[in-house]
Amino acid sequence: MKAAQINNYGHADAVKVQEVAKPVPGNGQVLVEVHASSINPFDSMVREGFLKDTILLNFPVTLGGDISGIISEIGEGVSDFKIGDKVYGQANVVGGASGAFAEFASTKSSQVGKMPANLNYTDSAAIVMTGLSAYQVIYEHMNLRAGQTILIHGGAGGIGSVAIQMAKHLGAHVITTASGEGIKFVKDLGADEVIDYRSQKFEDLVTGVDAVFDTVGGETYDKSFGVMKMGGVIVSMTTQPNKDLSEKFGVSAIYQSTHTSTEQLGELAKLVNEGVVNVRVDKVFTLNQIKEAFEARESGSVKGKLAIKIKD
Repeated sequence: MKAAQINNYGHADAVKVQEVAKPVPGNGQVLVEVHASSINPFDSMVREGFLKDTILLNFPVTLGGDISGIISEIGEGVSDFKIGDKVYGQANVVGGASGAFAEFASTKSSQVGKMPANLNYTDSAAIVMTGLSAYQVIYEHMNLRAGQTILIHGGAGGIGSVAIQMAKHLGAHVITTASGEGIKFVKDLGADEVIDYRSQKFEDLVTGVDAVFDTVGGETYDKSFGVMKMGGVIVSMTTQPNKDLSEKFGVSAIYQSTHTSTEQLGELAKLVNEGVVNVRVDKVFTLNQIKEAFEARESGSVKGKLAIKIKD
């Protein structure tokens, strides 16, 4: 089978599509014939070696986490799925799976769920990590409620675009940051206020919000504490909690480390099937175009998600 792998850390051109042996599902695992995947920032971090001091990899490594496809084999101890089930979920090497950017992927059955009924394979793959991340932040960490105000940094990105939709569904007032074509994009998603981060400073325009969802980090994260109500919550995808700022402004600070489970994939599928969350795929690449796909994602111009079509 074909798989996109790295033999050493590096930039996008380090990724090579090559022939490898088809994985065999172990105990508690399923083998998925992968129809589609998508690229997340975490995939770039693994490829570049930013996590090499904490995550040990044995090269060659098949990259990628998000998958959608059909179960073709079932390992021992799996009872929740059967051969032929259409599923979506995670198959990341760092989670004990075989990697998503491949024609077949083995992964724990607890890392997949039934695909949303009204999505195709490409859209299903694109919503996995973005959808789970937004769900865990909005519904669990923040417990966002109607009438509250949330500031979402990076609303035009994959996670931010889903978070906007979930927050609006719950009845929150949504403020987000974007620029260029992303401004219209987030308005179409339902954002109530949009701040052009290239020409405006959110800290001069926003005050008294109940929650902040940070997907940017750096100074953006630090300055966000000053625009919040006491007792509010800030959740970051990029930055560990700043205890000093948390205590100074009287807010809770949480770092989001996304986890995958069959149960939460089911909850996400419900939101998709009910029309609460619409998947926004900006561009679709083939497996042979994986280098170009990484370059496009890392250009910073993507609105929504980039998907990888693996099987027609």
